[in-house]
Amino acid sequence: MKKIALDAIDIRILSALQQHGKVSKSKLAELVNLSPTPCWVRLDKLKKAGLIRGYQTDIDLERIVDLTKVLVTISLENHSKVDFDRFEYYIQKMDAIIECDATGGGCDYVMKVIANNLTDFQSLIEQLLNAEIGIDRYFIYIVTRQVKSVAPNISKLITPTA
Repeated sequence: MKKIALDAIDIRILSALQQHGKVSKSKLAELVNLSPTPCWVRLDKLKKAGLIRGYQTDIDLERIVDLTKVLVTISLENHSKVDFDRFEYYIQKMDAIIECDATGGGCDYVMKVIANNLTDFQSLIEQLLNAEIGIDRYFIYIVTRQVKSVAPNISKLITPTA
């Protein structure tokens, strides 16, 4: 995939949006130390390039409802493209699976699952196994507490190109 060249101002805009979410034109311009019109032009360019996928609110669900969080590693029986595609297509439809990453190494996928309780989680696992989507083995890790969850600091990951 071709990488998009960003300068220091683009990076400041992306960092401000990542930290503050959707903000007004004048507030964004203030945050990145740029006048509003050029700031908005750059923001439009970043949106058109597909760098901004959306705006989310980070809700502390544990203050609203008790949840069971589980990390699940999955290994498939077979490793052809059609096997991976079948598994990934099925996973996309499951609301309780909030993250799923394909991995290299000891397993094929690592998933983050939320459920109301362990009974609901077990039902989800049984549904996955009954779906015949090629699961060979799985391991579960019940999350006892979250230690850290932050967005990456993009200003430290991206070096401006101009």
